Amino acid sequence: MKLNSTVESVTARIRERSQPSRSAYLERLTQTAQRKPGAERLGCANVAHAFAALPINDKFRVVAERALNIGIVNAYNDILSAHAPMQHYPEIIKVEARKLGATAQVAGGVPAMCDGVTQGTPGMELSLFSRDVIAMATAVSLSHDVFDAALMIGVCDKIVPGLLIGALHFGHLPTVFVPAGPMTSGLSNNEKSKVREKAAQGLVGRPELLEAESKAYHGSGTCTFYGTANSNQMLLEAMGLHVPGTAFVNPGNAIRDELTREAVRTVLDITKARRFAPIGEVVDERCIVNAMVALLATGGSTNHLIHWVAVARAAGIVIDWDDFSELSEVVPLLTRVYPNGSADVNQFQAAGGPGFVIRELLDAGLMHADVLTVRAGGLREYTGIPAGTPDGQGALHWVDAGASKDDSVVRPASAPFSPHGGLMLLKGNLGRSVIKVSAVPDDRHVVEAPCRVFDSQEALHVAFGAGELDRDVVCVVRWQGPHANGMPELHKLTPPLAVLQGKGFKVALVTDGRMSGASGKVPAAIHVSPEAAAGGSLAKVRDGDVIRMDAVAGTLEVLISADAWAARALDEMPEALRHANGIGMGRELFAGMRRNALSAEHGACTWF
Repeated sequence: MKLNSTVESVTARIRERSQPSRSAYLERLTQTAQRKPGAERLGCANVAHAFAALPINDKFRVVAERALNIGIVNAYNDILSAHAPMQHYPEIIKVEARKLGATAQVAGGVPAMCDGVTQGTPGMELSLFSRDVIAMATAVSLSHDVFDAALMIGVCDKIVPGLLIGALHFGHLPTVFVPAGPMTSGLSNNEKSKVREKAAQGLVGRPELLEAESKAYHGSGTCTFYGTANSNQMLLEAMGLHVPGTAFVNPGNAIRDELTREAVRTVLDITKARRFAPIGEVVDERCIVNAMVALLATGGSTNHLIHWVAVARAAGIVIDWDDFSELSEVVPLLTRVYPNGSADVNQFQAAGGPGFVIRELLDAGLMHADVLTVRAGGLREYTGIPAGTPDGQGALHWVDAGASKDDSVVRPASAPFSPHGGLMLLKGNLGRSVIKVSAVPDDRHVVEAPCRVFDSQEALHVAFGAGELDRDVVCVVRWQGPHANGMPELHKLTPPLAVLQGKGFKVALVTDGRMSGASGKVPAAIHVSPEAAAGGSLAKVRDGDVIRMDAVAGTLEVLISADAWAARALDEMPEALRHANGIGMGRELFAGMRRNALSAEHGACTWF
């Protein structure tokens, strides 16, 4: 299938824009890849330290026989349900490596926080920057420089982008990502949301709310909605960095451990076959565009309009929101998974999952097929679904995704849910922002109403509780960007705003903060850039200004004359807020990151 002309032109634009930085990156990668292995290159004391604790047979292999050595970077902890299954992954990997004549070492661990635990608390102000901490921890882990390949074990929101950014700074290493899969389905996401809305109205108490939440989040694996964590997995499939079809196989499934063993075989095959496929070569402009297309086609998390900009930068590639916007015009929406529909990711997997979506996009000419992946068969391998025998003892194999098993969940490119992607860029006198249109009802794509300005999410909750928002209203929540307080997610705002919308009011949110990947029912212009704390126009907004958010025309504006708007002064961040931001719960340690962070559109990077 001939490549879509828009996909082709956006890729060419990115390649031209990125040429200086990408060329410099590849030159460094090539120079590093040409060195001798670590056991031969390093001094004797260095080598002795690196392998001192290895079992004697492994030590002999890696030093005397020059066996390949895999570095494992592990994000395991057992407060993240998605990461709890990873406790035993290193041993599985080591045993498989030995069978194949190689060795493996845990190079290091990286922190992994759960946004579900920290939502609405001071801990959420560490969340975005934890991505760059994870990237740095990945770099520290790999800095021992005795590895021939790497496996990245991690799943959730900031963890995968952080691991990916860190791995790309060691772009000479063949690298495969190893997930754990989603938890089995519990209380449906729709039912959970209804209980949350009742709690916001005071119709149910804490015991009922906790019971519902506990039935929804009940075991090991990622949360079952299509938020940031599960969007991560979809994008890694589209980038060819997983064992094909690994993303949404549940923990405890008979083939789950075999897929982890297959990751070992996959990363070693690259080196043994002398196929030059280090991660820095795999992640090129075409690979990044494939990830962007997959995000748009599945209505994935808005967080990735920040994270994948940063990921691309780590590989010397420069993308921006205009690229996403242009691709969204030609990429159809192929899935309806909560919050874009009622299905969860287990139903998505059963209906065809990533394999179906990638095949449809390839066949429609909307993805680059001629890309390097960690598999010799290229991206077409990612259109299959992994299978095995019920006891898990049979050989791992892949079956064709076939037709959609449920066209209310996944549809072919010839009959999509929408001809356009799930995300849209908004522009106007308030700056640039993004909106997740795939989850918003069509009759809510345009909201025009007087605004109410809040300097914190807590202030909005107070106004809601007092009945002050029972009207058509655009809620502006500012001082929530990277510079102000680390750009927390504002998912706790969804229930009260959804209640107002349910009463028939026209409601929208405008903020320089983020929303959870699970949000979307209420129209929200998020990531507004420049942020208020950096002199952005949100600092000019006053209570009562009429704001028009138009996701059809792609605009976000205060309805005021250009002269009056230009003459209006910027508000300063309230003194009390300025003193409170960044104090307590470890937030002081992130002051340098807040100070140096780039804007949301530039990935909120702290390392440039």
